[in-house]
Amino acid sequence: MKISYLVSSVCLCLLASAPAFAVSRAAISGDYVEVRSCDVYTGPCFANGEMGLTGREAMLAWSIREGAWQGVKLDGLKVLAVVEAQGTLGNVERFPHPAKAVLIVDSKADARQREALAGFARHMAGRLLDNVVGVEVSPIEVTVHPSACHNNGCSLARAENLAEIQTRCLGGADHVCGNERCFYPPLTKIHDARPAFTVAGMFHGTGLGVTFDEAGRRSAYLGTFSEPEEASALVAR
Repeated sequence: MKISYLVSSVCLCLLASAPAFAVSRAAISGDYVEVRSCDVYTGPCFANGEMGLTGREAMLAWSIREGAWQGVKLDGLKVLAVVEAQGTLGNVERFPHPAKAVLIVDSKADARQREALAGFARHMAGRLLDNVVGVEVSPIEVTVHPSACHNNGCSLARAENLAEIQTRCLGGADHVCGNERCFYPPLTKIHDARPAFTVAGMFHGTGLGVTFDEAGRRSAYLGTFSEPEEASALVAR
C-alpha cells in the first residue's frame, strides 16, 4: 500500500474531526495526547472484532501552554486522566459507558491550581469523568509533535511511576486492510486530531483496581485544544 494513500486517509480524519471555531478569545489552550486499549484508526472489520472486548481503558493528557481556568492561571501545567469503562469507549451506539477514573495533576501546581486542573479535565471529558475515584499528584512531562515525525516519536506523556504514553507517526506499514479511517473519535473536544501509533501506553497506579500495559496499536490521538473564556466563566458560576 502506498504511503500517499495513508496520508490522504489521515488528512480525511483531520477534516472530519476539526470542529467549527467560534469567534471568541481562548481562556486556555495547549496540546493533547490520548491513548486507548483498542485501535482507533482502523477498518470496520477489525473494529467489529474488538468491540465489547477491548477499548475499555484510556488515558487523556492535557498540556496547557497558556491560559486560566475559573480565574486560576495554569500556564505550563499538565493534567492526565486514566479511565476504565464497562464497555468499549467510543462505541457511538452506547457511549458513554459507566466509567471510573483517576486524575493525575501536576506536582508543580499549588493547591488552587490543582483544583482548577481537575475542574478543567472534568469539563473537557464530560461524563467520562463523572466518577473520579482518586486524585494523584506527580511530576508530569508532555511533549507533542503533532505535525512532524521525530527520531524519538511524535509524542511523550509521562507521570512519574504512574503512567506513560509514547507514540510515533503512522507509516505505510500501518495501513493494513485498505479501509482504515478514524473509526472511534477522540474522547474530548480537540482541534487537528491526528491518529498515531502507540509505542507504549502504561498505567501502574492504584485506584482503578487494575493496571494495564498497551502497545503496538493504532490507538492514539494527538491534537490541540482551546476553550473560550465563556466556558470557564460558565463553569465557575
